[in-house]
Order: sequence, then structure tokens, then C-alpha cells
Amino acid sequence: METQAPATHLRPPGQDRGLRDVFANRFLLKLIVDKEIQIRYRGTVLGLLWSYLKPGVQFLVFYIAMGVFLDLNRGIENFAVYLFSGIVVMNLFGEVFGNASRSVVANGGLLKKIYLPRQLFPVSNLLVAMIHFVPQLVILLLACFLTGWHPGPKQLLAVVVATAIIALFSLALGMLFTTFNVFFRDAENIVDLIIMVSTWASPVLYMWTMVHEKLWDWVYYVYMVNPLTVAVELFHYGFWFPTTDTPQIWHVPPHLLTGWTPLAIVTSLILFFLADRLFRSQEGNFAQEL
Repeated sequence: METQAPATHLRPPGQDRGLRDVFANRFLLKLIVDKEIQIRYRGTVLGLLWSYLKPGVQFLVFYIAMGVFLDLNRGIENFAVYLFSGIVVMNLFGEVFGNASRSVVANGGLLKKIYLPRQLFPVSNLLVAMIHFVPQLVILLLACFLTGWHPGPKQLLAVVVATAIIALFSLALGMLFTTFNVFFRDAENIVDLIIMVSTWASPVLYMWTMVHEKLWDWVYYVYMVNPLTVAVELFHYGFWFPTTDTPQIWHVPPHLLTGWTPLAIVTSLILFFLADRLFRSQEGNFAQEL
């Protein structure tokens, strides 16, 4: 009597399971991350030291322009910590969003040769950005310790939550725009515009109170709905706020922890769900379009 072979659940090629396939191919993900880092620093002398130099130069430019010329270093206590807390958030957002939005097109030659989960590419750019995020975080921590940083559990938790929000939000936007970029290359220019505007549309170079005091109320609410604004303020709450000698309640936006932060998490999750659905619905056409 013949024994029947056990049934196997096969999937037609091109039917990606999203992040489940990414987690199931962790070794392949590691190879792609290594490749991205090697390509980025190929032929350079300083290598990963650029992760320190670039944000350092960016900080000096903004500090001189906003802190010295506009005297914000006098109006905001420990302005250097305040400024760099926002810069590291926006650098993480810009790197994840910018590189993830170009990831599929940049790896078009590989996609045409073999099948592999397409979401590996934007996720790998998130991991590369996190590698570059760590040196900036170390510099920020050193600056905080030098200015008398005394955080509590809520401040430390705020930093973790903010990092999760910015990672999820930027990855969702990256997946959304990398899908658009396959079919419309104008998407790259839109991404550059968003990254350029985002630094000014979030309280990185100024305090949120300026928006609250100088603009209409509805503008303030739209401003706070932005997950980037919430992430920057959570970093301010976690790093800058514990360094101030005379903390005032107006330093932290009202309902930051109880209202705006949960809303930012929900908004990022919804955006990621929509981006994932769009990405997976169109990924079968990527190789043909490229």
C-alpha cells in the first residue's frame, strides 16, 4: 500500500508575506545590511567616522545660525542639548525615509535576477540607519551628562517610545514612497522636499510654544498630530528636560504623554498598515517596471 506524501503549503512566487518573510530570512537581511554599509563607505578613508562628523557639522551650523545669531542659546536653557536632541531624531527619520524610498529602485538589478522578499530592502535601510543612530546617541548622552542629566523612568521610557515611533513612521513612509518610486520617479524629489521641510515643521530649531502662541489654534493641533513633532518632543523630554535647573510646565506640551504620544503610535501603525498593503499589492510588478 502506497503511503501518501504529506501535503505542503506552497505559495506562488511573488506572493510575499511581508515582515514575516523578513524575519524568516534574517541571514539574508544581514547580508543586505552588510552590503549597504560596504557600498556606502567604499573608497572612503574615515568610514563609519562619518556618522560622527556629519551630525557634528550639522549641529555646529544650526547652533551658530539659531543659537548665536538669533540668540536662542540665551532664551533656551542648555540650548545645545535641546538642539541636538531634535537633530538626531530628524537624522534618523531622514536616513530611513530617504534611503528606504529608493531601496527597491536601487536594487532593481538584483530583483530582476532572483526572487527574494522585497520588504528586505526598506527594512535593511532601517537597520543601517539605526547603526548610524547609535554614535549620535552616544554624543548626545555625553552632552547630557556634562550638563547634569538626571532622568527618571518616565524620561527614559519616553526616549524608547520616541525611537519606536520614528522608526515605524519613517519605515512606513519609506515603503509607501518606494512603491510610488518604482512607477513614478518624481517620488524621489517629493521625498527630498519632505525631508527638507520636516526639520522646520517640527520643534527642532525652536520651541513648540512659538507655534502655540503665534499661529491659530487649529494649526497647533495639526502640528501636534504629526508623529515627528511628538518624537522630537519626547526626545526633548527625555534628554533636555532633565538637564534644566528650573523646569517649567510649559517646557512640555500639554497631554504629550497621555494624549499626543498614543495618537502618534496609532497614526504610525495605521500608516504602516496602509503602506504595507500597497507595497504587497504592487510588488509583483516591481521587476517588470524596473
